[in-house]
Amino acid sequence: MSVLTYKTILKPSEEVLYKDKGSKFYGYAFPLNTIENYKGIIENLKQKHSSAGHFCFAYQHGIETLYYRASDDGEPSNSAGMPIYGQLQAFDVTNVLVVVVRYFGGTKLGVGGLISAYKTTAKLSLEASVIKQMDILIAFKLNFEYKELSQVMRIIKKQQLVLKSQRLEMECEVVVLVKKSVEKSLQTAFEAFHKIKVEILND
Repeated sequence: MSVLTYKTILKPSEEVLYKDKGSKFYGYAFPLNTIENYKGIIENLKQKHSSAGHFCFAYQHGIETLYYRASDDGEPSNSAGMPIYGQLQAFDVTNVLVVVVRYFGGTKLGVGGLISAYKTTAKLSLEASVIKQMDILIAFKLNFEYKELSQVMRIIKKQQLVLKSQRLEMECEVVVLVKKSVEKSLQTAFEAFHKIKVEILND
């Protein structure tokens, strides 16, 4: 079954704080438009929390093909990054980065304690986020003669499609964004007018 929608966040969460035996864990969730963006976000947090010991994180990116990364940043193996990543999976979100910043409080928590603390802080971060369900959009390129323009615009308006670009000359070219859930029916609607050529653009 193909995926028609996905869940993500559109703006950073509020900062959350979890404490355990003197250690402080600050949690943040960020929208991640491109994978490379995570580096700059973590650099900013390192400036904000210049005396913190660990900046552990996980992200999930992509819609139909998912990419993820989890970092323990010096904590014992799999005690931080994977528990954070587990919460991204539990909340079923993508294009999201969760960072947990730890200040050591003088008492070791042990691996079990760390797993629990990082998992809880990640969970609190995502609970502090506004999670939105988004439609997957497909780009349609429409080629047609100028005299078909009113017919094309009528369908675009009726279906409330997003007009991405248009070149209106004797031969017109219009790119619209279509919800994947109605991709087939809309392709049929446009192609019912034989003079309209529909091309589906890949990302």
